[in-house]
Amino acid sequence: MSESAGMKLQPAVFLDRDGTVIEEVDYLSDPSLVRLVPGSGPAIKRLNDAGYCVVIATNQSGIARGMLDEATLELIHAEMTRQLDVHGARIDLIEFCPHHPEYDGVETHRRKPEPGMLLEAAELLNIELERSWMIGDAFRDIQAGVRAGARTILVETGKGARERATAEASTEAPDHVSADLPDAIDFLLKA
Repeated sequence: MSESAGMKLQPAVFLDRDGTVIEEVDYLSDPSLVRLVPGSGPAIKRLNDAGYCVVIATNQSGIARGMLDEATLELIHAEMTRQLDVHGARIDLIEFCPHHPEYDGVETHRRKPEPGMLLEAAELLNIELERSWMIGDAFRDIQAGVRAGARTILVETGKGARERATAEASTEAPDHVSADLPDAIDFLLKA
């Protein structure tokens, strides 16, 4: 991406949602079950204060599977945003992919490990991917970040501890592994 119309490109941090920002719940479909991963609110606030654009990029195949609808997903995101607000933390954009090829037959470049959500957010928000990071708890998050041209951090919350060996053995290995989102932000801000 190049700077256009005099707009300065900004760095971003792309965050997976489940297991990274909020606690892992299989196919979350109830807003009352939203719980921030401990420390994630203050960590995101630190990113805001450091001038990073913060984007959630989340696969939500529960929609394709018929486990929730987009209106319920909006309520879940509203509750997550409300809990982040308590810490003064802000999400600039939430990108989600509702598809899964086995359930709705839709093959899409937006579903992680493909980088579509990151690339579209970069275009929309004037993000410089080379100065940006993708943080997630799954190997597919790392793959999406690598494929988009961002640096990557795998967190060991959610699925991360189980997926660490697979991720580190890949040609699309993470740049760093952290215990959780606050630890990842500490590393990122020092890098």
